[in-house]
Amino acid sequence: MQYPQPIEKLIDSYMKLPGIGSKTATRLAFYTIDMNKDDVASFASALTAAKTQLHYCSICGNITDDDPCEICQDKSRDQSTILVVEQPKDVMSIDRTNDYHGLYHVLHGVLSPIEGKGPEDLNIESLIKRLQDHPEVKEVIVATNATPEGESTAQYLARLIKPAKIKVTRLAHGLAVGSDIEYADQMTLLKAVEGRTEL
Repeated sequence: MQYPQPIEKLIDSYMKLPGIGSKTATRLAFYTIDMNKDDVASFASALTAAKTQLHYCSICGNITDDDPCEICQDKSRDQSTILVVEQPKDVMSIDRTNDYHGLYHVLHGVLSPIEGKGPEDLNIESLIKRLQDHPEVKEVIVATNATPEGESTAQYLARLIKPAKIKVTRLAHGLAVGSDIEYADQMTLLKAVEGRTEL
């Protein structure tokens, strides 16, 4: 026996989201059906608005409803540093710490030969142009993930940027605060030893 067509379509729609299997999609579909009409309308409106009103900042590539984005417009931020991240969600994660007050640049992915992603598929060209147009930038902090693809992307960016006499640094990687050494994998321990600091 199959569900009625509207439910099947709703389940299929939820299954298109990452990490959502058929059981979770079915549960979400029935939860949606039990919602009141106003909440469903608001939910649908939020989905539509997110898709139609958001775009990428023409300067940094962050997701925004204004161009340039709020961060790029903020002249009180440190204009001498640019922190490079893989995705727009990484900008919010780092900015929430309230410790970094510079600018950002979003690559929209990493170099991945297996997935057929080369430099031309990332937001790298605009970063290089940005560095050429803004000589006040003294440091580029590469904050790609500690994956093989993230590491190769960081190395590639360093090779491109260093000839311009701009300092290129990498976020430290290693043991998480509160974690036990015995449970850490070999790569995490290696990065922790490499990134050690003086006490």
